[in-house]
Amino acid sequence: MLRVSSFYLSEPVGYAAQPAFWNAVVTISWSGTPASLLTSVKRLERRLGRVPTFPNGPRVIDIDLLDLGGIVREGEPILPHPRLPERRFALAPLAEIAPSWRHPVSGLTAAQMLAKLPGRPWVRKAPNPET
Repeated sequence: MLRVSSFYLSEPVGYAAQPAFWNAVVTISWSGTPASLLTSVKRLERRLGRVPTFPNGPRVIDIDLLDLGGIVREGEPILPHPRLPERRFALAPLAEIAPSWRHPVSGLTAAQMLAKLPGRPWVRKAPNPET
């Protein structure tokens, strides 16, 4: 891991009858293929207790691949993440740790994409437990 954002709390999207989600973004160093990273991520989710439910349903962990070195790809995994421009819960922590990152298709920064979104669903920085 190279960088880790603060934690953010966000309103559930899709299936609303569940608690707020905890979100963060990390940047990592990876020398493998996009497919091998996705395989590793899915394995980690299972080890941490993820059990398939239904789309947008409650889950212990959900790791999304947002970008991989600017690769644009249609196969699994689709890169950059196809819904990133509409996901405040991912853009807020991304803009925190990588303010100069640009979407490889639109050229917009995370902060520019974030500024275009409506206020809902809400996302807020979680309080630092050390303060």
